Amino acid sequence: QDLRAQIDQRAGRIKEAEERYLALQQTVEQHQAEIAEAQQRVQTQSTLLRQAEEGAGTLDTQISALEQETQQLRQQLAALEVVYRRCLLDSQKARDAVESLLEQLNEEMGITDPHELARYATAEVHTTEVNTESVGTAVTAKIEDSEALSAEEEAELRKLRRRVDTLRSKLKSLGGSDPDAPQQYEETRTRYEFLTTQISDMDQAALQLHTIITQLDVTMARQFEITFQAINARFRENFVTLFKGGSARLELTAAKGEEDHSNGNGNGNGHKSSESAKGMPAGVEVIVQPPGKKVQDLSLLSGGERAMVSAALLFSLLEINPPPFCLLDEVDAALDESNVNRFCEILRRLAQRTQFIVITHNRVTMTSAQAIYGVSMGGDSVSRLLSLRLEDAQAVAGDR
Repeated sequence: QDLRAQIDQRAGRIKEAEERYLALQQTVEQHQAEIAEAQQRVQTQSTLLRQAEEGAGTLDTQISALEQETQQLRQQLAALEVVYRRCLLDSQKARDAVESLLEQLNEEMGITDPHELARYATAEVHTTEVNTESVGTAVTAKIEDSEALSAEEEAELRKLRRRVDTLRSKLKSLGGSDPDAPQQYEETRTRYEFLTTQISDMDQAALQLHTIITQLDVTMARQFEITFQAINARFRENFVTLFKGGSARLELTAAKGEEDHSNGNGNGNGHKSSESAKGMPAGVEVIVQPPGKKVQDLSLLSGGERAMVSAALLFSLLEINPPPFCLLDEVDAALDESNVNRFCEILRRLAQRTQFIVITHNRVTMTSAQAIYGVSMGGDSVSRLLSLRLEDAQAVAGDR
């Protein structure tokens, strides 16, 4: 009976152990399912993040292309403005020549239509000669009878003499008639009409170029705002990671003169008015608040804090638009060991898409590298380049 009781007791414990085993196995399976689900979410978020980074890179490429196109359009506009001013000057010269010719014809010969110049010149010469002869005859007759003239007739005689002198001077200054004057007038008028048409075309082209430049400025400003917001978000996260807390942000600023002009207009917002007037802000202001401190300017931070803020901003730019490689020259010189560890964590994460070349004397940074290169001077005073891959060195150390 004691043996049976022990057997029953052991059987009960075995059964209880099996139940606990099944429960633990179910718990493990549940945890495995949760882990798989979490991995799936991580993969999805990584895909979304990669797509967002690729989109940011595409936007930067488009911004560069738009800037180049804008520069080309501005150069074309400048060239067209030079041609426009030249055409305008030629047109003004032609207009002045036409007006001067018409005034001269009107004043000297009473001609308003240049086509009548040849006919009028011939008729004028003939009429002037006839008038001169008739007036001369009349004057001669008057002179012969001058002894019997009255005061009124003497005044008329003096008037006729002045008329004769005027006609002779006019005939002398007129000279011979120019049969090519109508043709010159037509050529000048044709040139004037051509230059007027060119000026109209230049005005239309300049208007179209100004419209295109305005559209490009709006597109560039919109894409800049999108990129700026993305960099600002990554800057906040990197700042919190490096400082283990605190807060930071980037703000767009306007030029001093534009701010004063905008505030003088009474809108109370110099930044918005500057952006709307120019399309792009004048600068970026970095506002930080380290843990346990109040918001302050970068100039009031220590050397290590300024270095970490700069690193956070640099990493934000690299995340949005990753370059093929990046050279860092003793960026970690002012950081202590704990800050260097956080600095290296972000550096390792970014190294998946960018190759980093880091110049450093910090051993913590060196241990995070994949390969180390150094320069050593031997006894013969000759510099030698040494290289070491940490993976190979660890493998050799493990074999030993």
